Amino acid sequence: MNLLNKLKKDIVIGDGAMGTLLYSYGTDSCFEELNLSHPDDILNIHKAYLRAGADVIQTNTYAANSLKLQRYGLEDSVDKINRAAVKIAKQAITNESFVVGTIGGNRGIRPNSFSIEEIVQSFSQQLHYLLDEDIDGLLLETYYDFDEMEAVLPYARKETNLPIIAQVSMQVPGIMQNRMPINEALLRLESLGADVVGVNCRLGPHHMLESLEQVELPKTALLSAYPNASLPTYTDGKFHYEGDADYFRKSALEFRAQGVRLLGGCCGTTPAHIAAFASELKGTLPVTEKQVEVKKEVVQVKPVQPKRTERPLQDIVKERSSVIVELDPPRKLNTKKFFEGAQALKEAGVDAITLADNSLASPRICNTSLAQLTKTNIGLRPLVHITCRDRNIIGLQSHLMGLHTLGLHDILAITGDPARVGDFPGASSVYDVSSFELISMIKQFNEGLSPTGKDLGEKGVFSVAAAFNPNVKYIDKAVLRLEKKAKYGADYFITQPVYSEGKLIEIYNATRHISQPIYIGLMPLTSSKNAEFLHNEVPGIKISDSIRELMASLKDDPVQSAKEGISITKSLIDAASELFNGIYLITPFMRYELTAQLATYTNTINSQVLRRKLNANSIVK
Repeated sequence: MNLLNKLKKDIVIGDGAMGTLLYSYGTDSCFEELNLSHPDDILNIHKAYLRAGADVIQTNTYAANSLKLQRYGLEDSVDKINRAAVKIAKQAITNESFVVGTIGGNRGIRPNSFSIEEIVQSFSQQLHYLLDEDIDGLLLETYYDFDEMEAVLPYARKETNLPIIAQVSMQVPGIMQNRMPINEALLRLESLGADVVGVNCRLGPHHMLESLEQVELPKTALLSAYPNASLPTYTDGKFHYEGDADYFRKSALEFRAQGVRLLGGCCGTTPAHIAAFASELKGTLPVTEKQVEVKKEVVQVKPVQPKRTERPLQDIVKERSSVIVELDPPRKLNTKKFFEGAQALKEAGVDAITLADNSLASPRICNTSLAQLTKTNIGLRPLVHITCRDRNIIGLQSHLMGLHTLGLHDILAITGDPARVGDFPGASSVYDVSSFELISMIKQFNEGLSPTGKDLGEKGVFSVAAAFNPNVKYIDKAVLRLEKKAKYGADYFITQPVYSEGKLIEIYNATRHISQPIYIGLMPLTSSKNAEFLHNEVPGIKISDSIRELMASLKDDPVQSAKEGISITKSLIDAASELFNGIYLITPFMRYELTAQLATYTNTINSQVLRRKLNANSIVK
């Protein structure tokens, strides 16, 4: 009897977690590599699950693809690892049991971590190595990103007639990450050619059963479920699961009642959990009819859509000239000078001040706190920087929710300097997401959805700026990144400081096709040392030889050096104002009087430029 025939006739018991057991033995590296270095350990785990009552075991190949193996330098061992995994599993089985080749999903909460093209290429390579070893079926498991499953499932169906089990995973019970109801998702998998459709990972029996209550029996496919043992806990530097096997035994008949034909375990499960399922379900007949209660659409009364009290900066700079100024949060607890600077900049007529998020990876006063006080006490719009460096995705979501609650809607999303460049070089850089994904995440908030697809109950009204570094050898490559950020949802761009009129013209010509407005970054130099430091040690800043030579000639005259720095910046403002509506002034060393002076000058120049353009249009007419 083949696997599919058995599934049509009986309730079939799958195995449980492989990684959980290996981790409990002290292994914390590449589990798939153990197929080569410790085959006996893998074989013994397979045998333990078979003794517990499993009818189907899966190969130890969940992450045995080139995309995941490359983190261990094993991308050239995909062939050996997958073939070895099948051979080990086949040593364990009897004539009454089956081996399915497992291929895991690559995208989780970061749907853009790999392109679909990369995933399909990696998938096809792994698939063919598994098929070459004469497996009994395929198990595609832990696919959070439905686009990924939709790409690989049809490919697998085209390549083999073996039974295909396609299992997706939910962050939130009942819905996929893209907000697709689980019933709709499983029916879609059936239409794409899966023989068995189901769910695995993330959820324990309680929430998985709750989700399956919404699932109707497919017309041709069969249902599967592989719940987690429980939520993991972290004690003394190790993860572990506390769900006991008896809890699984009590839930077994409920899985049967929901129409599940293939029942196994995922994270945290052991042979004891599988034995608990087997003890209740071996010899029972599967359910062939199921009544799914159609839930009436509940009209939810959502809170009033928050309204911005000010227009987004991208709208302002599209219509008129605009000046924003970066004023760094202090490194020390005294904020007197910071708020003096914010007041002076308001009086100079700037549209907003931007507040960096621990720039150069050095701790400063929380920019959110200063932003709220600036908005409330001074009446000046704050533009809050958010880096990917300091917060994991949990912290980022919480931070965005806090900004929304405070009414701080202007954000600059950036990657952030790595921790090792700052005051604490031993600190961790998180980088759960890239700046691209952070932009996308913020825009999803504007749809009222969290990264997991959970309803936030209210839509955000964030406008998102992105960084643009034109100080590179090949500006076309920088523009490609800019285009990608625009695709991910950036509303406008802010550049690194520019120090030559030639570079301004180059930027203008290279970005004329971009519809999003650009603020040109300008920072006054204060001395020759300042110029040399910025040019040689600060990433993303390059200063022309002529300016560095000029500043060097004044190195013994600090007053004249500062005046020359202002003069250079004014000259750049003159040039930039002819090409761009947005000027972004960066305050050096909290010397806000310099940027206040330059902001006033910029507004004067912008008025002159506007009058000149109006006069030119009048003459043409």
